[in-house]
Amino acid sequence: MEITRRTVLSGGAAAGALTVLAAPGSAAGTPATRPLARSASPRVSPFELGVASGDPLPDSVVLWTRLAVDPTAEDGLGGMARRPYAVRWEIARDPQMRRVVERGVVEARAESGYAVHVEPRGLQAGREYWYRFRVGGHLSPVGRTMTAPARHEMPAVLAMSFASCSQYEHGYFTAYRRLAQDQPDLVLHLGDYQYEYTKQSYLSPTGNVRDHDGPETVDLASYRQRHAQYKSDPDLQLAHATAPWLVVWDDHEVDNNWADDVPENSDAAQWNDTTARFVRRRAQAFQAYYENMPLRRASVPRGADMKIYRRLHWGRLATFHMMDTRHYRDDQACGDGWTIDCDERLDETRSLPGMAQERWLLDGFERSRARWDVLGQQVFFAEQDALAGPSYRTSMDGWDGYVPSRRRITQGWVDAGVRNPVVLTGDVHKHWANDLRLDYQDTDSPVVGSELVCSSITSTGNGSPTWQSPNMALNPHLRFSADQRGYVRTAITKEKMSVDYRSLPSVTTTDAAAYTQASFELHDGQRGLQRTR
Repeated sequence: MEITRRTVLSGGAAAGALTVLAAPGSAAGTPATRPLARSASPRVSPFELGVASGDPLPDSVVLWTRLAVDPTAEDGLGGMARRPYAVRWEIARDPQMRRVVERGVVEARAESGYAVHVEPRGLQAGREYWYRFRVGGHLSPVGRTMTAPARHEMPAVLAMSFASCSQYEHGYFTAYRRLAQDQPDLVLHLGDYQYEYTKQSYLSPTGNVRDHDGPETVDLASYRQRHAQYKSDPDLQLAHATAPWLVVWDDHEVDNNWADDVPENSDAAQWNDTTARFVRRRAQAFQAYYENMPLRRASVPRGADMKIYRRLHWGRLATFHMMDTRHYRDDQACGDGWTIDCDERLDETRSLPGMAQERWLLDGFERSRARWDVLGQQVFFAEQDALAGPSYRTSMDGWDGYVPSRRRITQGWVDAGVRNPVVLTGDVHKHWANDLRLDYQDTDSPVVGSELVCSSITSTGNGSPTWQSPNMALNPHLRFSADQRGYVRTAITKEKMSVDYRSLPSVTTTDAAAYTQASFELHDGQRGLQRTR
């Protein structure tokens, strides 16, 4: 059965004070008569990158924008004149912005890429808000956002969609538009929000329909430029302006298949040829990522380190454990790809999320009282063996390359009595629905959780409507696979989680409709996916 739009939540007035990140200095005045850009008409809008919100709490949500009049300027500063700008913001109870509950002023500066992060406080739990920004005489688009329910509340339903892998060259971002048209309460993005490659170096099987601007992203200017090119897309802007997002990165926000201090190819180019140079590259990628995402101050980078694993509670209905499976992992065993019989993947000392993050996750399981515990993470979790017989051929970049780490986490939610564990995954550019077990070789072993894997927004092009993985026959816990671009839409209640795999027949055209390729349900207290369509 397909999911329908939930009844819009209603609530009373929002009240209380808000916290602003910075106060403007006297140099920040921006009368409409002063040009915003180095060479531009005063009428050019500085809001070419749209607006966004994220990380909702019961009394707060992050509001974001980044000023740019020439988004793909080579210096990464969006064509803005090198001076501070006073950015006024306001948040209201209505989309017409007539019932403003709070407003303030924050400063946008060149050293932060002219990005603005505002963390309002004192909002009412579990209700819709609308927000916008102003610079001089210029108004931004109006964005819709939502606060999380109070921790003690059990909301009737959460409409949550998740997505990953949007390679700009491989297609148009129509799937983001279709996701936005569903009007979700919350969007999870599980990584590969942007890709680092120079134009035409990563070719889609169905042909690249547009080009990346600039070089391969290796420094702050080029990462800022690439983020700005993606953010200029109107379909992505619409998805950001529709609901708050929870974001985590995967690999392409920095470098393909990177692992902690190790790049994909250590001798490929000057920026990866030593650990020190790669760590410097990573630091600049992290800085640009923070500047371009609606993240809280707790995620501000500290040099080459940035903490993005975190927890969000949606009342008593769901807890989202947002993971980082790149920054703390041991290097991939036996190379980065699919490998036969790699003994190193069985090493008990190796971890994919890192031992500290494993302990954080297990502690979260122990403390959780949520109806649903959801892991928002990046790489394939269930075992996927591509060989019949006693040998294994598995991917070293996913959890199959870190078998004890996966077992510790799975055993952790079993031991903690987690009521309904669900793993969300991106990365692989295919839709999958998987049952999770402690012992994948024993087909009679109990199912202990479920994995939902979203396809890509565009990466690898159109795909095939009839494809099904041959590995499903070798892995009976893999219940569904499909190869078209799209996203996953869910409706979460205390009784069940309804799941629609949304697919598009084409991303090389701009007007494709989305359709539901398969639907599943997860029922409270019952393990295993039930297919309904």
